[in-house]
Amino acid sequence: MNVPLHHRTALRHKRRIDGFTLLELLIALVIIGLLVGVIGPNLFKNLGKSEVTTARAQMDSIAKAVEAYRLDNGHYPRPDQGLSALNNAPSDEPNWHGPYMRKGVPNDPWGNPYQYHQPGAEGREFDIMSMGRDGRPGGTGDDADLVN
Repeated sequence: MNVPLHHRTALRHKRRIDGFTLLELLIALVIIGLLVGVIGPNLFKNLGKSEVTTARAQMDSIAKAVEAYRLDNGHYPRPDQGLSALNNAPSDEPNWHGPYMRKGVPNDPWGNPYQYHQPGAEGREFDIMSMGRDGRPGGTGDDADLVN
């Protein structure tokens, strides 16, 4: 069987462009690994910052709702009422004009409920707290407690 030379060259060329060689795949994987190694840590560092920023924004919103509650009722929600008083009318509050938060009190970015203390620490009227990523008192970095 005599196949003309130009057909044989075309067949060899076609085989080369059908797929990638093992070497090309390994080079691509090394490049992807390097990119993940360089970009990954920076991405996760910023993710932690965004969760703290979100928690602070949510605590500010909750604090404003607590202040609106005080304006209507003449006092802050009692400790036994907690933050649920912002969305559920206490039976002993005739001036309650809530709900004071449109979608209810959210959990912190780590899925834990915000803590409400009245009176607050250090002479504050009230405290809204998040226990941070670990959900326990104390900690450092993303595990640190946040207070309004």
